[in-house]
Amino acid sequence: MNFLRPLFLLGALAVGLPVVFHLIRRTTRDRTPFSSLMFLLPTPPRLTRRSRLEHLLLLFLRCLVLCLLAVGFARPFLRKAVSDAPQGAAARRVILLVDTSASMRRGDLWQQARERADAFLHQTSPLDEAAVFTFDRQLNPIMSFDQWKAAPSGQRVALAAGKLAELSPGWSGTELGHALISAAELLADTGSNAPAGRRQIVLVTDLQEGCRLGTLQGYEWPRGIELSVQAVSPKRSSNASLQLVNDAEDAGPKSAASVRVRVSNAPDSKREQFRVGWARADGQGFAAEPSSLYVSPGQSRILALSLPAATQNVDRIILQGDDEEFDNTVFAVPPETQRLNVLYFGNDSAQDPKQPLYFLERAFQETRRQAVQVLARSPGSPNLETEARAAAVLFITGALPEAGANTLHEEIAAGKTALVTLRSDAAAATLARLIGLDHLGIEEAHPNNYAMLAEIDFRHPLFAPFADPRFSDFTKIHFWKYRRLDASAVPGARMIAKFDSGDPALVEAPVGKGRVFILTSGWDPADSQLALSTKFVPLLYSLLETAGAAAPSPAQYKVGDSLPLAQDVGSEKDGPGALAQSTDRGSSIRLPDGSETKLAIGQTNFSRTLMPGIYTLVSPAKTQRFAVNLDPEESRTAPLSVDELERLGAPVSLARQPVSRELQRKVLLQNTELESRQKLWRWFLLAALGLVCLETWLAGRTARRWAQAAQTARAE
Repeated sequence: MNFLRPLFLLGALAVGLPVVFHLIRRTTRDRTPFSSLMFLLPTPPRLTRRSRLEHLLLLFLRCLVLCLLAVGFARPFLRKAVSDAPQGAAARRVILLVDTSASMRRGDLWQQARERADAFLHQTSPLDEAAVFTFDRQLNPIMSFDQWKAAPSGQRVALAAGKLAELSPGWSGTELGHALISAAELLADTGSNAPAGRRQIVLVTDLQEGCRLGTLQGYEWPRGIELSVQAVSPKRSSNASLQLVNDAEDAGPKSAASVRVRVSNAPDSKREQFRVGWARADGQGFAAEPSSLYVSPGQSRILALSLPAATQNVDRIILQGDDEEFDNTVFAVPPETQRLNVLYFGNDSAQDPKQPLYFLERAFQETRRQAVQVLARSPGSPNLETEARAAAVLFITGALPEAGANTLHEEIAAGKTALVTLRSDAAAATLARLIGLDHLGIEEAHPNNYAMLAEIDFRHPLFAPFADPRFSDFTKIHFWKYRRLDASAVPGARMIAKFDSGDPALVEAPVGKGRVFILTSGWDPADSQLALSTKFVPLLYSLLETAGAAAPSPAQYKVGDSLPLAQDVGSEKDGPGALAQSTDRGSSIRLPDGSETKLAIGQTNFSRTLMPGIYTLVSPAKTQRFAVNLDPEESRTAPLSVDELERLGAPVSLARQPVSRELQRKVLLQNTELESRQKLWRWFLLAALGLVCLETWLAGRTARRWAQAAQTARAE
């Protein structure tokens, strides 16, 4: 028997009152006449605390009445087992999504997630179809719908729970938006054999700020899909994180002697004092005296750490003083400065501020990652072929001899990139030989005041860095004069930019494996204001990147990123960001845990970066190290509200409570219905009323008997 209002059972404690009343002995008030007591010796009265219960049947009836009243008001009922799958209920098609990103390594979050997942799996009925997926940067199947249906009905839950028990959180970032969209598309593709009941996504996650929900913006959810969010939260919300700071591209060479890191403290953190420094090779303790710093909650500070000596063999920086350690280590490999040569052909002086070479040499400044040297050569240079083959980009601003032009044409056809500026009509013959034509006509064009760039193809790699509206305005660059070129006469020519008059300003012409960029005006002050504008230097570096000679290497790799193993730069030198020119037989990648993975011949990238640490390419050509770190977004551990998902259009169900609370609510509703239908309380109240009547009759009879006995005693 169960009770709907069990607190009323406390009323049964009132059974003590009849017992107390039965123990109370009243002193008689009757007076008995007696003779003089003067001849008797006084005797002190004897006291006794012994009390005897009398009329035990009356006492029992009165206690029983109180107990029956307490049980009746507690509303008893006979409970039946709760059915998770009532007869006639519609089957469900459910996807369980469990977060296994790096932020789930905090505290007991993974244990909570497994408990939530197990509770959901045990709630499923034999009619339901369920699939289990984990997600971080991508969706990972654990148990598909087909595997669920193929398993025996009584073993499905145990099989899915067993597979989840074998997993643990990884080190990747969180792509929650991508995971939800993939799950929704999978549910929408029900197929002919899928049940026609409810379709639901059950999400178990810590729902932290860095979970990346941007892909949900504007997504149209399929109809009939519900999203149930079961967020887990750590017992301690305090967290501080450590990240590498990307150095600016214009950082000087001296900055290579230090590494900058950022220490960020969570808004609700209880810690403020931290220590940061280079760690020993085993990651336990500092290799040198660390730096102490104070970071208040919700704030961040940047700290520069000097590079250790090469003999120390350290490659990581650690943060101490934080409660959560999963994001307190970053790995750093000092970048090597890439040295490039560009070849300039012209007769002008580098000291003349009116000539193109003057601006070109000053545009390329040595930075931490790159040093570009401009080699100025006269058109008749004797080592033309050798220097052209070693150069990253060729700049041609004047006429070349026929032999020299033919030599450069061969180098361009082999994969080189050249920029030709038409500063005079005499450059037409040189340009024709470079692109493989017999003749190419150009003519001088003189605008009324000046010409401007009116149409620019920002989809071209050369202008892609300027595609942002903040940088796409080229109207402030005035061109005083230019040369009119018939682009249709150039085979395969692509118009990249036009003047406001409609004439070509910049044209790309393919030549074999290489290409020639044709600038119909010069950048010197006599032709234009291009060299004096803020667009000139970025445009030159963009030309290097487009040529493949200065492809930007990421300052740091994140867990899950691909490491480039080879890069075709059209030269014998390795480009920055390439681990080797090609992967040879015997090449391998050494992982942070010490294991090695063999590489296939010709393999161009390595994508199994599953943990943070130092990845080392070992090959006959060279040895290269790459630092792979935790995604900085995973350190944004402040919890998001479920309302944020609703704001992005996710169909979050109203019942957001966990499965256990939903089951409790279901049990309570069933108990109320059973009690209302059984109404056992009426029988207890009727029994109590009957006992009251019996007790009243019995008490009256007992009182009359006592009265008769007392009267008889007085008569005697």
